[in-house]
Amino acid sequence: MEFIDIGANLTHDSFDADREAVMDRAREAGVSHMIVTGADVEHSRAAIDLAARWPGVLSATVGVHPHQAAGFDAGVEATLDAMLSEPGVVAAGECGLDYFRDFSPRDAQRMAFEAQIRLSIAHGLPLFLHQRDAHDDFIAILDAFRGQLPPTVVHCFTGEALELEHYLDRGFYIGVTGWICDERRGKHLLDVVADIPAGKLMLETDAPYLLPRDLKPRPKTRRNEPMWLPHIAGVVARARGESPDAVSRHTLAATRTFFRLDRH
Repeated sequence: MEFIDIGANLTHDSFDADREAVMDRAREAGVSHMIVTGADVEHSRAAIDLAARWPGVLSATVGVHPHQAAGFDAGVEATLDAMLSEPGVVAAGECGLDYFRDFSPRDAQRMAFEAQIRLSIAHGLPLFLHQRDAHDDFIAILDAFRGQLPPTVVHCFTGEALELEHYLDRGFYIGVTGWICDERRGKHLLDVVADIPAGKLMLETDAPYLLPRDLKPRPKTRRNEPMWLPHIAGVVARARGESPDAVSRHTLAATRTFFRLDRH
């Protein structure tokens, strides 16, 4: 079976000592490609550089996470605009809204989100989105661009059935992480993941975050790695009543189509 991790924060400093070994373990586990998330200017640049070093294995996204939105200005927007044209970049983001932590003022989050949507439209690149506790504003902003939006994925989906319905009604793709493996917070996902049509579901680890809690034996470190993506796929398969091979096939096809990986 073959998998693609659509969200791996491989620029995180926890990977500095063994990044190449992490990638080797992922590929040995069947993860053939990893998309490195850009969450601010610095890490977007680092993601592009990693993708350049490992073409065909890594791709990059370019964006500013809502946590960093307070620093978003015309200069940041111009920098993102330039980086979105660079080789190896397959999506705009991670961008969106996060009212759970409110690390940036909400008006700044909304402004940065809207600006990055406009950039994605201008570049014809898919949108890689983050939303937490901000569903109503998130949908309202996206609906203001309805008819213009490129392919859009709600990354690390953790919501309830109604949120999923809103996203699917708009044609969005859904990214599922190891949150589904968390018996404390993710149990509801075991039910709603079955409602995601084949062709709209993609898989991700969000490494180094969200280590699946049901791994046995438990790793000695809490750092998540892309090598655990097949484990997440297995949990998703059981919840959907599908074989892991079927989940591998349709998530792989959806991911290649969404990010246009055959063109990179």
